[in-house]
Amino acid sequence: MNGIRKVSTVAAAVMIFITAAAFLPGCSSGGTSLVLSDADSGQVYAAYPVEDGDTFSVEFVHSVNKSPVRDVYEIRAGEIWNTQCIYYGFGAGVEEELGEGETLSYGDNGEMIISNIEKKMDNMVTVVGTISDHTLRIGEETVSLRDLCGRSSKVLFSCRQG
Repeated sequence: MNGIRKVSTVAAAVMIFITAAAFLPGCSSGGTSLVLSDADSGQVYAAYPVEDGDTFSVEFVHSVNKSPVRDVYEIRAGEIWNTQCIYYGFGAGVEEELGEGETLSYGDNGEMIISNIEKKMDNMVTVVGTISDHTLRIGEETVSLRDLCGRSSKVLFSCRQG
């Protein structure tokens, strides 16, 4: 009887875990998800379904020149690639020289657009701002990372299957 009770308890725990995972934003069986988690503890904040070719961006106000910066990423074969950076002013930490194959163009509103960056982002971590917010734009959603993860959180972006 004890063996049956242990099996039932384990089966119930597994079902609770599966049910809870199904309610994480964007989590479902099959497919790829962009997962945002705490870089230190591994706690998952959110997951968003993605497919090859989907893009997302992380936007923030630059701490030195106080102007917006948007880094654009693309999902490729379950990996995150930085493809573009859009900014409005120079400052410490803002790219000043183009890498091989990169192009610079100017938008209608004075923004500087660096394209063709082609940088694979292994272990992509963003530290959420304390003064200004970091914002995730994915699909039709705009998500405050400060609200989702908290100020000064180290957020790991990764792709996961299943």
